[in-house]
Amino acid sequence: MPQPQLTPRIALTPAAEKFMRRMVRFSEHPAGGFRLTVSPGGCSGYASEFSVEAVPRPGDAELGVNGLRLFLPAESRLLLDGVTVDFADSPTQSGLSFINPNAAACGCSSSEGASPPAQATVSLASLKRRLSA
Repeated sequence: MPQPQLTPRIALTPAAEKFMRRMVRFSEHPAGGFRLTVSPGGCSGYASEFSVEAVPRPGDAELGVNGLRLFLPAESRLLLDGVTVDFADSPTQSGLSFINPNAAACGCSSSEGASPPAQATVSLASLKRRLSA
């Protein structure tokens, strides 16, 4: 009997959804899905990698977001639960960012006082883009 899969509560901003849709639409697999792999990295942040896949890989969960197919491996589902995924494209920042309102404040800063929710940004230049068969 297959194990039930955790369905995370993930929010995509309109900018993130548009970016993901464009990546899928202009790939070799326009009917496929956006596979997002996230791992812990940095101070209160995430490291991520994405690819466009024809079908989910074994163990991936498929989430439907307004017709967009989002494929998430198990570790990514756990890390992204309750997180908002955003996308920015400006002269100072370009890439996906993850806003986690439940993350603890970073302890590596000497800043005093309350901290805003944890946010990690992943530059498009640092991502490995693979269009897989």
